[in-house]
Amino acid sequence: MAETTGNGGPVEVRQVSRVILLDPDDRILLLHGFEPAQPERTWWFTPGGGLEGAETHEEAALRELAEETGITGATLGPVLWQRRCSFPFDGRRWEQDEWYYLARTEHTATDTRGQTDLERRSVSGLRWWTVAELSATHETVYPTRLAGLLRTLLDEGPPSAPLALETERA
Repeated sequence: MAETTGNGGPVEVRQVSRVILLDPDDRILLLHGFEPAQPERTWWFTPGGGLEGAETHEEAALRELAEETGITGATLGPVLWQRRCSFPFDGRRWEQDEWYYLARTEHTATDTRGQTDLERRSVSGLRWWTVAELSATHETVYPTRLAGLLRTLLDEGPPSAPLALETERA
């Protein structure tokens, strides 16, 4: 989908599926990313990425999860949240429309061999987090407020319709 920037030029909005992957202990799997040109700039984020070809959001969520984490066979649930974001990364500005799916897995072992070249240059690891650990961390985590969103999800269950999260610009 193309939109118009403030100066009238078109900007491509990338359609993205992300996965809130929970294990049997309600821990969430996050990837540790960094800017390739500035490895000291780090953050944690959910598995996921852009739709390819005629792929649906659901298909992209499961493909990205398998590529980035090696986890297959996760049970995909509903869309929990939707978010627009814009950020600089790897020498360009990314404009994204992100859909966050709930997924559950029994398997916690990860395998990053399926990651793309860009992911291998910008992801330093993966980690399962508890809500308490997310709430206590001072590290950057995307989407912002993930600890509170996860706590609400675990306490109340999935929302009846996807929640629109605040637009984030970095």
